[in-house]
Amino acid sequence: MTTIGVLALQGGFREHEEMLARLGVATRKVRRAEDLDGLDGLILPGGESTTIRRLASLHGLIEPVRTFAQTHPIWGTCAGLIALANDIGGEAPIFGGLNIRVQRNAFGRQVDSFETAITVPTLDAIASEDERGTPFPAVFIRAPVVEHVGEGVEVLATLEDGRIVAVQQGHVLGTAFHPELTEDTRFHRYFLHMVQSPALA
Repeated sequence: MTTIGVLALQGGFREHEEMLARLGVATRKVRRAEDLDGLDGLILPGGESTTIRRLASLHGLIEPVRTFAQTHPIWGTCAGLIALANDIGGEAPIFGGLNIRVQRNAFGRQVDSFETAITVPTLDAIASEDERGTPFPAVFIRAPVVEHVGEGVEVLATLEDGRIVAVQQGHVLGTAFHPELTEDTRFHRYFLHMVQSPALA
């Protein structure tokens, strides 16, 4: 059975677990390096990127997650996207792996959170006939934005103003928004497709 790990140091890991449970997928909370053993993929949830860095370092997870991400699908949402970025404004990367530059809190404070429909053609690979071509309800909460993509990075979605909010580089996926806070399972199904279809990832 496929087992997906969810980094559970802080932030919205429970919502990812609940979404995966709806899809009938086994999950495991990742708080120590040994929790990565035997996993098929890993999700880095939203939260506070500086706290993720501090706690991941405290729990000895920085290098184990980097090593895991070299050979397994990994997905970062919001702060998780920041954690995967190779460039976070001059600071050393947290985990790295995505050849992008991100800007933290690009949309303002939490009171400036919003939801908008975005077009994500890549999701059609796993969509039902009714879902195909349907916009995705993206929830942004103190979200980052991708300011620059480097070689090997595919842009999956942008806002109407052109700002990049979803990217993929091989088996590494990143979204600036929170698919786990919606009823739409397509992004989680797409990640599972990456896990189960190495050719895609």
